[in-house]
Amino acid sequence: MPIDYLQRIPYHELDFEATRSRGPGGQHVNRTNSAVVLRWSPGNSTAFSEYELRLLLQRLPLTDSGEVLIRSEQFRSQDQNKSACLQKLAAMLERALHVAKKRIKTRPTRSSQRKRIDQKSRTGEIKKGRRKVHGDD
Repeated sequence: MPIDYLQRIPYHELDFEATRSRGPGGQHVNRTNSAVVLRWSPGNSTAFSEYELRLLLQRLPLTDSGEVLIRSEQFRSQDQNKSACLQKLAAMLERALHVAKKRIKTRPTRSSQRKRIDQKSRTGEIKKGRRKVHGDD
């Protein structure tokens, strides 16, 4: 079950700004502020522990001022673009705070070693059978 890190961030720490969408799109794009830019400063956040904060500052793409900038202009609606920004932030937090499980080295079992050697012997016998027999020429 994934942890929803986004719910831990107080809403007042997130700063949304509506802007015009870029690129082609006809009259709607030219006249409305439907694109949304989300700004969040993880360094000033109270939502994460020291360890988590260190991971975020190392792994998140930050601007020179230490903010995460996320832009969404995928939808015509400002609300949908705002939701898309939040989803992108949640995915970024999930990736940044993910700690890979340490691999425990194991040795191959005795039976797996024996099976491997037996298979090698069988393959060798098959290849031996493909050779030309000397003396029959």
